[in-house]
Amino acid sequence: MKLMDNIKKNTFIILIITIIVMYFVLRADFSNIVNTLLTVDIKYIILAIIVFFLSLFFKAYISYKTVDDKEKYSLLEAFKHNVIIQFFNGVTPFSTGGQPMEIYMLTEHKINANRGTMITLQNFIFYQIALVLFGLGAVIYNSIYDIFPKVPILRELVLIGFIVNTLVAVAIILVSISKRFTKAFVKIIINILSKLKLVKNKEKTSNNWNNRLNEFHECAKYLRKKKLLFIVGVLFNILSLACLYIIPLFIAYSMGDFTSLNIENTLTASAYVLLMGAFVPIPGASGGIEYGFLSFYSNFLTKSKVSVVLLIWRFITYYMPMIIGAIVFNLDERK
Repeated sequence: MKLMDNIKKNTFIILIITIIVMYFVLRADFSNIVNTLLTVDIKYIILAIIVFFLSLFFKAYISYKTVDDKEKYSLLEAFKHNVIIQFFNGVTPFSTGGQPMEIYMLTEHKINANRGTMITLQNFIFYQIALVLFGLGAVIYNSIYDIFPKVPILRELVLIGFIVNTLVAVAIILVSISKRFTKAFVKIIINILSKLKLVKNKEKTSNNWNNRLNEFHECAKYLRKKKLLFIVGVLFNILSLACLYIIPLFIAYSMGDFTSLNIENTLTASAYVLLMGAFVPIPGASGGIEYGFLSFYSNFLTKSKVSVVLLIWRFITYYMPMIIGAIVFNLDERK
């Protein structure tokens, strides 16, 4: 009941923010934006949708390979789960709802909770490392070509986001190398936070963190033995991100604009947008991610075009998968 109440509350928040964002996006050039939306070449929009689902397929394939039990878990089930996860990620702040739901769905396939947690952690590690590698490429590319001259402040925010994600990846590596060192480091941090009155129950917090660190350590130790799985996992997550990031290019093509964007600029701009969106503590990063998209892509597209690309991109990558994920989840639960 509490879960459903939170989902309803977050859905209401998303709806309100969406209406506000739509107002600010459309108000400047409403008629031109609507006319452009009505005249887009639908085959490029379909291509963009296919590429989005290809992104989900790459993640599903890695989930399937990580479970490695064809009798309990098929590739189709893995894909269906990734569709459902889109809904729970979309209605929770910082996309935190997807991982618990993934563990729950794995237990429904007779995979015990401990193994389900391990599988989810492995998928998180693959994704986190791929995100950092892609972000590193985007930061290097922009430092060379300076493709965002209009948004210097946002570039700094993205750099902070990249550093935070890199620190997470470094923490994962530290846990895999030395559990003792990591536990000692975490203990020092918890002691400092306790003295600052930011942690109320030091013992409970320490136990929780130690449990998580043990899980991460076991997961990392397993992946050190499964080097091929690790390489394939990171590679397929990079491919998944590439598919997700390239979608604005096809939307620009649907408007007959084949020159404003290229592959490199699109991948870099999308990487920057989603790195910045990680800071927005609202379901779907609503509001912040639209602002970042308009700011970064306005370096390449006119005001009306960037608004059209934003509206279609946001529908394909956020609202559509949320709607489909909710439908699939409800059908699956009824069955």
